[in-house]
Amino acid sequence: MHFTPTSGTWLNLVEVWFGIVERQAIHRGSFRSVRELKARIRTFVDGWNDRKQPFMWTKTAGQILTKANRQNTSTRTTSRQPAFGP
Repeated sequence: MHFTPTSGTWLNLVEVWFGIVERQAIHRGSFRSVRELKARIRTFVDGWNDRKQPFMWTKTAGQILTKANRQNTSTRTTSRQPAFGP
């Protein structure tokens, strides 16, 4: 079973990754040519891939689903309180 968070999509992850590339590898105005920019990005990607690590789950799928169902049930049964005032 694969769990995809409802608050984020793969596109959000791509945006985060490109932010990392920009902060760590490329800086606005620091390249004299597109070829130089492409070479820097390729070097960054190669280094990123060399440092890869598998994600280690700390809970089983059953534990995650049990907690998600418990939270879903508690939010449905809890009455909404006004944010301000009596």
